[in-house]
Amino acid sequence: MPHSILWSLILALHIVSIVVWIGGAAYATIILRPSLSLLDATQRNSVHLQTLGRFFRMLMHVIPTVLITGWLMIIHEGGFAHAPWTTNAMQLLGLIMAALFVRVQMGPYQKARRAIRPQPATFDSIRNQILVIVALGLLTILVAALGHPFL
Repeated sequence: MPHSILWSLILALHIVSIVVWIGGAAYATIILRPSLSLLDATQRNSVHLQTLGRFFRMLMHVIPTVLITGWLMIIHEGGFAHAPWTTNAMQLLGLIMAALFVRVQMGPYQKARRAIRPQPATFDSIRNQILVIVALGLLTILVAALGHPFL
């Protein structure tokens, strides 16, 4: 496998993982959560918990993939000392998003999972924190676009 094909595949894996992370978070908060209001409380909680559980299990693989492929590309392009500000900003935003995911997954999601009857406020907390992740993800995409202007 030629060197350039390998790095193209790493970039593609990085981008696909970001699409899954940000797209899935946007879907969960903007589309799924409001649609669940059509169900009664027990069904709504069950569907919401099952959906979030599947999404969070997937993110346990996607987030490390994004971080590792990003760091591999930084190393390939000359190392951390030579990274432009946009790359450092993407890295910082990605780490913040990952930390927020851990916070949601270990905090309100676990609280909702363990509750006999999860409260709507718990799901609202999860939704609000995931919306912050979506906003940071969109900001990261903007920074990435700034780092690669058209010639």
